[in-house]
Amino acid sequence: MPLFIVRRRIDAYVDYVASVRAPSAKQAAERAAEEEETLKWESEGATEFDARLFITLDDEGTELEQTEVRYF
Repeated sequence: MPLFIVRRRIDAYVDYVASVRAPSAKQAAERAAEEEETLKWESEGATEFDARLFITLDDEGTELEQTEVRYF
């Protein structure tokens, strides 16, 4: 039986936090968006969702689109 390399991709996001001085919570979020590149962001961790993608790779590591199997 042939052996294939299959990638499992899980929907997720990574949270980052930074300290922002502002007169209100809303203004802190706005200031963070405006000054995103200058703030010191620390990773808070990843959150995974149930959605999954399984896809086979070719010999060069390229995903073979026709092999996609999705689970939501």
